[in-house]
Amino acid sequence: MILETERLYLREMDPADFPALCEILQDEDTMYAYEGAFNDSEAREWLERQISRYQKWNFGLWAVVLKETGKMIGQCGLTMQPWKETEVLEIGYLFNRAYWHKGYAAEAAEGCKKYAFEVLQADEVCSIIRDTNMASQKVAVRCGMTKTDSWTKHYRGVDMPHDRYVIRRF
Repeated sequence: MILETERLYLREMDPADFPALCEILQDEDTMYAYEGAFNDSEAREWLERQISRYQKWNFGLWAVVLKETGKMIGQCGLTMQPWKETEVLEIGYLFNRAYWHKGYAAEAAEGCKKYAFEVLQADEVCSIIRDTNMASQKVAVRCGMTKTDSWTKHYRGVDMPHDRYVIRRF
């Protein structure tokens, strides 16, 4: 286990998490900010990318497990992401749609923010969010982040405006 919150614990994902991950990545509604659901190959590549991040940085997107049931309900964690001319430490979150609007994303993201500041000793952490993803923007604001700048990413043949929400360590 990497970290624990009131209702959740976060741990590294492994190949056994592939079916639960597919429930998230292969749902059209969940993946609207990514221009659609992933196929099996894209989902497997996503999982392998997280595992390689654990080896490279000792962090990545982690499995979010509901303590009450032991079920993986999402993923949340820290990644290094390109932003304009640099690379930034980001809190990312993506949850199974059945668990939306219950405060789990904000709870997990808050735990990741604390981890970034206390364990990694980061000076700042951000969330990079597509401009149309209002729910994720609300999670960032609940974690104390403020919108600082914007940038357009090109993904799946689409220009996608993104906003960066940032919080600095005090």
